[in-house]
Amino acid sequence: MHFTSEQRLDDGVLEREFTLGGIPGTLWTPESAAPTPLVLMAHNNGLPKAEPRLVARARYTAARGYAVATIDAAGCGDRPRSAADEQARADLRRAMQAGEPVDEIFESFIGPLVENAVPEWRTTLDALLELPEIGGPVGYSGGWTALGIRLAVAEPRIAAAGFFAGGYVPRAQREEARQVTIPLLFLLQWDDQGNPRQRALDLFDAFGSKEKTLHANPGGHTGTPWFELEDGCRFLDRHLK
Repeated sequence: MHFTSEQRLDDGVLEREFTLGGIPGTLWTPESAAPTPLVLMAHNNGLPKAEPRLVARARYTAARGYAVATIDAAGCGDRPRSAADEQARADLRRAMQAGEPVDEIFESFIGPLVENAVPEWRTTLDALLELPEIGGPVGYSGGWTALGIRLAVAEPRIAAAGFFAGGYVPRAQREEARQVTIPLLFLLQWDDQGNPRQRALDLFDAFGSKEKTLHANPGGHTGTPWFELEDGCRFLDRHLK
């Protein structure tokens, strides 16, 4: 892991950009002399790590005493896109503009994105846990629920997860949800037109966790109340500290 830049922010959080074998990432760490738990934070379906809502959540969480890390998935942010990625995105835009069904396009696009992202996240996790300022345990928080499900099944070091029900979850990850047994906090925007409510409720029901909590709020996709971030940190406090 090679750090390429760093800056101390107004809230005392240290923000550092890094690269790891061609994977670009960002790490936020609090002002703390002791090793801190780690939260992996991914935005919905591979949007860039510099997405403002992700950065705001990361900084808030770091200020609460966590190391927070995110990376750009392949084809996202500054990473080049393949011809297949470009075609899938073009097909998705066309279908959405025409009001056509998009589930199968999402299946062909999001499924491979998840499969390619999981090994990179696990490699990143290995490198992060070698840093002296990070002591574990590890949590996951993010809008990219499909990735979070796959990581929760594949990665035993993840002890708890907070998911946002705002992105498409492929059928394979909906089935894998039954294998997820860690504590979960699941956020649902009740009026999210891009995310059928019943599908999100069915996914919550499918999770195999004995401890799982659903928070539902009125409003559209980007209308999650700010207090849910505070509640999310309390959830992390219960399971990671």
